[in-house]
Amino acid sequence: MRRYRAHDAFVAPARLRSSLLLLVLGFTAIELGHYATYDLIDALLLARRPDWLTAFYTGATPLGLMAQLMSFAGLGGFVVLVARLVHKRSAASLTGPPRQALRQFLAVLWPLAALLLVIEILPPWWSRDALDHSRPLAAWLWLLPAALMAIFVQIAAEELLYRGYLQQQLAALFARPVVWLVLTNLAFALAHWTLAASPVASLHYAIWAFAFGLCASDLTARAGTLGPALAFHMANNAFAFLLYGEAGGPSSGFALFLFAPETLAPALGAETPLLANGQLAQELAVLGLMWLAARRALTR
Repeated sequence: MRRYRAHDAFVAPARLRSSLLLLVLGFTAIELGHYATYDLIDALLLARRPDWLTAFYTGATPLGLMAQLMSFAGLGGFVVLVARLVHKRSAASLTGPPRQALRQFLAVLWPLAALLLVIEILPPWWSRDALDHSRPLAAWLWLLPAALMAIFVQIAAEELLYRGYLQQQLAALFARPVVWLVLTNLAFALAHWTLAASPVASLHYAIWAFAFGLCASDLTARAGTLGPALAFHMANNAFAFLLYGEAGGPSSGFALFLFAPETLAPALGAETPLLANGQLAQELAVLGLMWLAARRALTR
């Protein structure tokens, strides 16, 4: 496809050593390494600081969430290691030309941040009556640089795995974009399936993750680097982690505004029809706006 011309150069390093068997072996090795990292973290925390284990997995405190997100550095390391050992590829081949990737990252990040800020400012507004408490602004600003660094580590590891390694290796095997777009992001969606939630809530999140991944994969294919997908992921996750959270709830360690659980919209239950409250449609619409803004930024 003409719009994906830059993708050919992005995929070229993967074609030098590609087969379905190598891809399955490589992806499995990465996942096993990732899970082994958490087994090691579990063992170390249980042996030395068992009281930190819950904080690490819930991310309800700044230190706990920081540690949880920084642990994704292990995932990124396994991606680079597998690319080198199995496919004889450099780390730079996973991202595209580094300078071009950085330039595209910055070009896309600022418009997306501006768009999300505008969406936050526009009505409907949340009620201050629902607020449990907010962090002191000075403390939140002091934490902000470290929080952004930890968020970037997490999103970079995921992009290296899905839009870098997996998308490239699939595209080297299958010429039709629909194949590598769908397979890459089915894997991404399944990784976001949450066993702890109800099936409908998990399906809601998986559908959103699949759509998110399609947007990020499309931007990668148009740009020929991971830069735009990194910016897309960074803008989304920064707003998700930094602004709102449930007091004492999962992934709330960096949130500026914290709400009591009973004031939040009820989670989708097993009996709730998908799309019943329009929440998923709204989330997909925001993704669509972000994707259009990112595409526009790339053409400037």
